[in-house]
Amino acid sequence: MLAAGLWLDASAWTGVVSEVEKRDRRAVPVTLPGQGDGNTSATLDDQVAAVLAVVDAAPGKSIVVGHSAASGLAWLVADARPDRVAKVVLIGGFPAAGGGEYANFFPIVDGVMPFPGWEPFEGADAADLDEPARRAFAAAAIAVPEGVAKAVVRLTDERRYDVPMVLICPEFTPEQVREWLAEGELPELAKAKHLELVDIDSGHWPMLTRPVELAGLLAAL
Repeated sequence: MLAAGLWLDASAWTGVVSEVEKRDRRAVPVTLPGQGDGNTSATLDDQVAAVLAVVDAAPGKSIVVGHSAASGLAWLVADARPDRVAKVVLIGGFPAAGGGEYANFFPIVDGVMPFPGWEPFEGADAADLDEPARRAFAAAAIAVPEGVAKAVVRLTDERRYDVPMVLICPEFTPEQVREWLAEGELPELAKAKHLELVDIDSGHWPMLTRPVELAGLLAAL
């Protein structure tokens, strides 16, 4: 199960899905409410429900993959279904602790959080996106509903910490993550009982710039 980050719909995973399936694995990208279905009033609860529907329909346990802000979504799913999630894979993101806002990172305009342009992502985040790729991303970007971005995260089942977690590190390194953990900056990761850090040489959107490498990592899990 694949959930894309802010401003992206399920098509962001197209290259990854085809590569994963070449490796005899099944990948299910989810269209998140408010990010591809035109529902600007969607909430974080709606997005959680959409992913849970896929997990509940699977014949066995699922690996739940979340990119960027959707790392928090994947963790919420593990919290809701710790007995149905075999592993949580986070790509370039960290789940918020309970009581924090889900993804209120940029200004809300008329009830949605539009893509803010490339200035906030200059540097390692977007280093591997050329100008045509940046223009295409910005043109296709879907404004995120306020009810998603500003939702308060509610985590209720500590069995989530028993679910194995893999953090794929794109624009940052495993060594940096270890430093952040030591400094107490990633409380949910710090409590995970089974945490694996995996490096990938990419910017923040490896599903767009390194789909073959990312698919290989995911299939190996």
